[in-house]
Amino acid sequence: MVPLSMVTQMTKMVLVLGAALVLIACEGEQTDPKARWTDTAAPASAPVVMRWYNPGQVEAGAALYAQHCASCHKSNAEGTPDWKTRDANGKLPPPPLNGTAHAWHHPLDVLRTVVKRGGAPVGGSMPAFDEKLAPQEIDAILAWVQSHWSDKIYAIWHERDLAASGGLQATRK
Repeated sequence: MVPLSMVTQMTKMVLVLGAALVLIACEGEQTDPKARWTDTAAPASAPVVMRWYNPGQVEAGAALYAQHCASCHKSNAEGTPDWKTRDANGKLPPPPLNGTAHAWHHPLDVLRTVVKRGGAPVGGSMPAFDEKLAPQEIDAILAWVQSHWSDKIYAIWHERDLAASGGLQATRK
């Protein structure tokens, strides 16, 4: 019989590898970089979705993002221009987080996991932040990041997030 701790460890590894495959396999919808900051109105066919975060989280997230993330993902979350091309060490550079890359393809729980465990499991070099940031701080950073997404991108993400949680709204604090 396999010990429970080994099963738990194997389950965690499968989740991380699954997230890695999803991140690698996704090709984000590319939008005009100039439009990403001004295109905040949802098209007539897209429903307006209430965002899970509040202005206080976005404000706190801005400071935390500047402290922990901006040096790699850039101050406006635009990431590295060639983010899909591996560097000389075989690592993927920091992707955009502003809705023009693949971050919006992933449910909130996957985004939280990537921040906690870092980018190494998915081919990047981002350090793990589980020892540096509290869960509320990670959520604040993700709120700030998602505040840069257009309503259209957020609405698509919201549907995917609901589908990933079996139609149940995940706990958002």
